[in-house]
Amino acid sequence: MNRVSIKGEEHPIRKIFSDDFMFTIPLYQRPYAWTNEQAGELLEDLLTSLGDGNDTIDKLNPYFLGSIVLIKSEQPDAEIVDGQQRLTTLTILLAALRASLPTEHANDLTTYLYQKGSLIAGIDNRYRLTLRERDAEFFKEYIQNEGGINKLKNLNNAELMDTQKLIKQNAHLFWQRLQTIAESHRIRLAQFLITQCFLVVVSTPDFDSAYRIFSVLNNRGLDLSITDILKADIIGKIPESQQEKYTIKWEDTEENLGRELFKDLFSHIRMIKEKKKLSKSILKEFQENINPAAGSQQFIDEILYPYAKAFSEIQKLTYESERRAEEINQLFKWLNKIDNFDWIPPAILYLSRNRNNPDNLVRFFIDLDRLAAGLMIVRANINERIERYSRLLTAIEQEEDLFNSYSPLQFTPEESNNILRVLDSDLYLIQKIRRYVLVRLDAALSEGEASYNFSNITVEHVLPQNPGANSEWMKWFPSQEERDQYVHRLGNLVLLSSAKNTLAQNYDFDVKKQKYFTTKTGVSPFALTTQVLREQEWTPEVIARRQKELINVLKNLWRL
Repeated sequence: MNRVSIKGEEHPIRKIFSDDFMFTIPLYQRPYAWTNEQAGELLEDLLTSLGDGNDTIDKLNPYFLGSIVLIKSEQPDAEIVDGQQRLTTLTILLAALRASLPTEHANDLTTYLYQKGSLIAGIDNRYRLTLRERDAEFFKEYIQNEGGINKLKNLNNAELMDTQKLIKQNAHLFWQRLQTIAESHRIRLAQFLITQCFLVVVSTPDFDSAYRIFSVLNNRGLDLSITDILKADIIGKIPESQQEKYTIKWEDTEENLGRELFKDLFSHIRMIKEKKKLSKSILKEFQENINPAAGSQQFIDEILYPYAKAFSEIQKLTYESERRAEEINQLFKWLNKIDNFDWIPPAILYLSRNRNNPDNLVRFFIDLDRLAAGLMIVRANINERIERYSRLLTAIEQEEDLFNSYSPLQFTPEESNNILRVLDSDLYLIQKIRRYVLVRLDAALSEGEASYNFSNITVEHVLPQNPGANSEWMKWFPSQEERDQYVHRLGNLVLLSSAKNTLAQNYDFDVKKQKYFTTKTGVSPFALTTQVLREQEWTPEVIARRQKELINVLKNLWRL
């Protein structure tokens, strides 16, 4: 196996912006993102290091600008893996300095922005740094070419893309700050920047090793994700004439979802395609098994875009239709309360295939909600969930009848009995599901009218866990055995909207109803709690009756 060479060298800026390097920003990189705060901090640091003295520049302490990671062989061409923000900002600063200095110094600075071409020889200018395609011409015209910054001032922000606005704002910041210092000091700053400011350049000809180096150097966490790498791979296979169109489509899709959800989307796409537990890194599985680069345009048009749209609607509850949209978004809301995400791939797949049939969507998502809730209640492990949802994905793809009793979307009689057994046990002791079950129950009792903020809801006992020895509770539940039989059951549990004084938990029933189970207005927002307030006493018979009634509500809700 060939050994990949890695080079690490320290270079002054005059070497960085020379014929030795021709920097390009690959498709997978993020757009330019430095704000005035970051750009301004860089300039102030440089001015502080330069100082106000008259020492010759070569006597000043060098200033370290950090490191950059490149994919580069022996040729000048260099793809930036890490460092585009600094290199772009330094280019803007060089252009601002050029615009603020006399002609002879300005001409010198131009050589660090581009290598002059020749009209006679028919050679174009070669720019030291080329931004991504969407911003490259803008950057050349308004930053790297002479007179660009003066033209930049007159541009209307409303007509600029976000990246271009940042470039303009930082150029304007640099220009204004440079006007506050003497011309002689501006010349010294230019000399200091070119000769005494250094970058460590780490380069390797291989992308994988460059990415690993970046991972080690960047201890703030990776700016590059697998989606960036896949983007480069996928869009790089599209004909050049179509690349900009599909880059925009990709980036608009990512922006709509948000970077984290967009990354999650690829995990869900992998599951839809592979229907099994991840066995390698997701990047390797995508490249080796799914291989979207083999049909790049088709992947973006027929998979990425429609699946992203479905995923966004599910996460943000934004499905739209002339009919039943509110029902569907309410089902999405309940599904998002499930404590795992394994249900999402079949949800994405079915919604993307049936978005124009709201009746089918309601029927499917009622049953998917039922399935996801049931698997959560019995605490099915990840392998059991993946196996079940894999079968469901296959059934959706093959257009099977999802509503017959043999469908993986439906419970077997044994599964229904297992769910009922858990619900009819000491529910309070199952911490991961108790609040979810009671909130679903309360919503069913209020016929879906209630709205809940999970973070403010607590599950409380009516019969206390530790009643006082001389309390009314001891008359109704004289033995420990009897108290243990009822205390953690569904029939003895209620919901409260905020934390109450824990001492109040042991009040006698009438006092507890008045002080513990009501709000300042005297009305509980929960149907479950309101039911308790109507009771005159709280005996084993009351809890047993209530247990049976509430279990029946859940049986009807989830068709158990």
